[in-house]
Order: sequence, then C-alpha cells, then structure tokens
Amino acid sequence: MFTGPISYVGPQALAGDLANFRAALAKVRAEEGFITAVAPGSFGRRQNRYYASDEAFLHALGEAMREEYRAIVEAGFVLQLDDPGLPDTWDMANPEPSVDEYRKFAMLRVEALNHALRGLPEDRIRYHICWGSWHGPHTTDLPLGSIVDVLLQVHAGGFSVEAGNVRHAHEWKVWQDVKLPDGKILIPGVVSHATNVVEHPELVADRVLNFAKVVGRENVIAGTDCGLGGRIHPQLAWAKLEALVAGARLASRALWPS
Repeated sequence: MFTGPISYVGPQALAGDLANFRAALAKVRAEEGFITAVAPGSFGRRQNRYYASDEAFLHALGEAMREEYRAIVEAGFVLQLDDPGLPDTWDMANPEPSVDEYRKFAMLRVEALNHALRGLPEDRIRYHICWGSWHGPHTTDLPLGSIVDVLLQVHAGGFSVEAGNVRHAHEWKVWQDVKLPDGKILIPGVVSHATNVVEHPELVADRVLNFAKVVGRENVIAGTDCGLGGRIHPQLAWAKLEALVAGARLASRALWPS
C-alpha cells in the first residue's frame, strides 16, 4: 500500500547486485547477461492511497524504477522487464471488464513504462510477460491475441512470451497474423515452469521451428516460460535448461543446414 510520495532508495543494494553478477559471469563462458527488474504495471498492483490518479501513480513508480533500469543498462547488462501483470491482472478483476476496457487499462501501464525507458537503447532491453506462475487450470487467461498489439508498443528490442505452457502453446499461430516489427526479437518460452515433466529436445526444436517459420529464423531466441528457480526443483530446472539447449541446437541445424 502506498501512502506517500514514491522515490528510489536502493542504489547501494543495486550496486552490490551488479558487482556480484559481474563477478559470477567472469567465472563462466557467457556471451552476455541480463538482469530482471519489475515493470511499473506489475509493481503497481498494490493499492495507491496517495496519488490523485492511476496515471500519476504509475508514472511516479516509473520515475523511481527508471534509476534501476538505467543503472542496469549502463553497467553493460541487458535489462529484462518482468511484467506478468500485463496479461494476468485480467482474471483478478471483479467484475470482469470488457476486452476493450482491459486494453485501455494495460495501455496506461505500457505508457508509464515507456516514459520510464525514455532515452535507453531498445536493443539492450527485453520485455517479459506470462500468465502467472500459480499452478491451476488457467482456463480464464486472457488470450495473447487480445493484447499482442499492446505488448508490441513497449519500447524494447526483445519480447519474452510464455509459450511452452500447454494453455498457451498454440498461440505461436498469433504471429501468423501479427507482424513482429522489423529489428525486434521474439523470445518464446519453449520449456515451462508449469510442469515437472522435462520437455524432450525434439519437442523444444519443434516449438522453435514453429516460431521461426512465422517470424523468421534470425528473429527467434529460445527461452523459458518464466523463471524456473523456486518454482520447480533445481535438478528439474537444470534438466529443462539442458533440454532447451539441445532442442535449440536441433532447430538451428534444421534452420541453417550445412
């Protein structure tokens, strides 16, 4: 609950996190690293009792979080903005809004995020959405097609979208009708936190190939539906990541045959 003006108070903690992550990366082979930060819309689901409007509240959150976003990018890391609230606030609303009403709700949050990102290089920013990590039927999830154009308004170079979860695995077809903007990257989840069953590399490859066919092979990076840590046993998380790597290699061989 917010009862006063919002400001960022975590620069020292953030500096420590950045230093620790840089030291960890120095010990492994890695092309680059990304650090996550929450988007204002997902952080702002807590009750506002200070600002006069939802818009003022969200922009104040964005201004505070901007310090963290900028610091991550300036430290040389990719910034991943986690925003599960963009789609999954839909089935928390009571009474249920119309899709048009919800799109306006979501767009206000995207506008606040874009304001916070002003001046930051899009090619160093990726944006993640999912439908929540709670274990349940997800039969009331908002379809990706209802919000994909709002998603693409975010000033980011890459879009990480839950796609391995069986409730959303069919939604690669959305990209048959929606053009991924030029210069953007799609990062579909091809292994899921929603099941303890480890995906077969052939299935992972098939999922990657589906996306490559509709958005172009150069525009796809295989990803996870959501963070695996804490949601499944660590041994399963590592097994899923190994399956992801093996499946991505199979897909790459099919897409770039020698």
